[in-house]
Formats: sequence, C-alpha cells, structure tokens
Amino acid sequence: MLTKNVPILGIAHRFMLSAMLVFGSASLFAADDHHHSHDSGFSDPAVFTKVPDGWTSKPIKHIDKYPNVDLVVSLGQQSYPLFYDLIPEYARENNLNIVVEQGTCGITSGRLLKKKVDVGAFCCPPGKNDRLPGLKFYSLGISPIALIVNTENPLSNVSSKQAKEIFEGEISRWSEIGSSNNQLIKPVGRLHCKTRPGHWRSMLKSGDDFSPRLFEVGVIPDMISQVSRSASSIGWETPLMVELHQKKGKVKVLKIDGHLPFEIDYVLTGKYPLYRSYTLTAWDKKSKTNREAVKLIRYLQQHIEKTHKEISFIPVSRLKKAGWVFVGDELVGEPEPN
Repeated sequence: MLTKNVPILGIAHRFMLSAMLVFGSASLFAADDHHHSHDSGFSDPAVFTKVPDGWTSKPIKHIDKYPNVDLVVSLGQQSYPLFYDLIPEYARENNLNIVVEQGTCGITSGRLLKKKVDVGAFCCPPGKNDRLPGLKFYSLGISPIALIVNTENPLSNVSSKQAKEIFEGEISRWSEIGSSNNQLIKPVGRLHCKTRPGHWRSMLKSGDDFSPRLFEVGVIPDMISQVSRSASSIGWETPLMVELHQKKGKVKVLKIDGHLPFEIDYVLTGKYPLYRSYTLTAWDKKSKTNREAVKLIRYLQQHIEKTHKEISFIPVSRLKKAGWVFVGDELVGEPEPN
C-alpha cells in the first residue's frame, strides 16, 4: 500500500535542496556533449492491437460490486499518490459516484481489455498491446527519473554510458569509475512494464540485458529501502516517489552527464536520458459516461499544470512549447536535437 496523507505541495523544492546538500555541486566526471535518442521510446499511435471478433461493440461493464457508479478509474503506483484525494473531491463537487482502484500499468491494461474501467492510468508510454480500438490517450506530462545511491557513496555524477555499463554488469566496482569506494556495486532494479517503451528501457532495452547480480524489487518502497540500506547499491526512481517514501530511508541523487533531474530546462531538450511519461485513457464513444470521463481527465491535466513544480513534473503545455511531438492529446516523441 502506498503512503497516504502525504502533503504534495513543496515536495520538489524541499527534495532539490536536500539533494544538493547531500552531494554538493562537484562532479567527478565532465558532462558528455550528448543527446539521448529514444529510438523506440514511444509506440506508433496509429497501430492497434488485435482484439476478438465482436470486442469493439462490447459495452463497458463495471464489476458487480460497483452497481451504481458513474466512473471507475484505475490508477498505478505512480499516479495513485497524486490523485487518491483529488478524484473523490472532484466527485463530490460534481455530484458523481467515482470509484478509484489501485494497480499497475499491467493491471490497468487488463482492466481496459476486459472493459471494466472508464479511465486508466499509465506511467509509461503505452505499448502496442495497450492500444485498443476505441481507446484514446491523454498525456499528463513527464517526470525525470533519478539515479539514486546510498548517502555514504562519495560519487556525484555518472555518464549515461557508465550508468548503462553499471546495470549491465560491465562495471562491477565503484573504483572503476573514479570513486574512493572499492566495494562491489549492487544494482537494484524494478523491472516493471517490460513490454512498454521508455522508462528504464531507455537505458537497457530488455530485462535480459541487466547484470545477473541485479537485485530486483517489485514495488517503489522496496527500491528506496534497498538503496538506502547498502553503501554500494544503486537504483532509480522519480524524485516525487523518493520524497513520498523517505521513511523507508534516505538516498542521494546522482547527476547524469553532469545534470540533475531537477534541471527542467535541460530535461526539456530531450538530452536527459531517463524519464516517465504519464497518460490517462478514456473510451472514444459519444455517451454521458465518456463525456464525464474526459471532463475528469481535463481536470487532472489542469491540476498537473498548476502543481507541476511541486511534484517534479513537466506538464503538456511546456512540452509542446519545447517542441515535443504530440498526436492529438498524446505525447508520442521527443523534440528534434538542437
């Protein structure tokens, strides 16, 4: 269960200050003159997965325990902390009965395939199998992913190439990249959404590419806990999740290619190698239920626009201004390299 009753406002500001205090501004490596290219960072929005005959005309049918609800919303580990209080408040103000279910991208995809939910949340770009006929994707924005280490680790920066080699096992000791720590590196990974593009797959394409020594965890709190307990560990997570789960332990953020994940103008260039892309879905049907689903999504998009600085997000408006590629309401590509 994710942490509840955690104040969101001011998180990014506090986290950035604490991160800077932890590792300072010195870098052990010069930043690479580097532009990261996500060749498969997004799936083709025009290609849909195959569905059984008759599936397209099948109506949305909530499970029996929700007999009189207006909307059922499926959220994941990343989106639930953002919206678990906000959606019930919206429902009260609009005289709606909305049920919020927790899950993951995979669980949400399964619920959508079974046509059991009206709105689904993804924390990765949708894969081909997520693109169901009649399903529309609405982007919320992106959030950079931080590489995190134990607070005792003297390292402050790695290059994208070094990060890749650490997680695939080519670099096995911290001393190989200039650190005074000679311990064996203990990579920690949460290999969620293995079939979806983007996120950790921008570093290594497949779970099979990771080091045999990878310690795999299933949930975000375990990632924070594992990295905070071992002076030789390295993992990844978004700044917001690090802050929300800080009771699991303190961690330190590394620069990648000389840049922090908090440097939003740099992330907007597309050069920062790791980030999450957040989307919500609604069915493309002319009905009162779908109109209410889209209204809720627009409300949540506006919430992200208003609070993005506090939650380490880059909203749709800033992405579009910076040249990121959209098809309709969905983010589908990075800006062209400068």
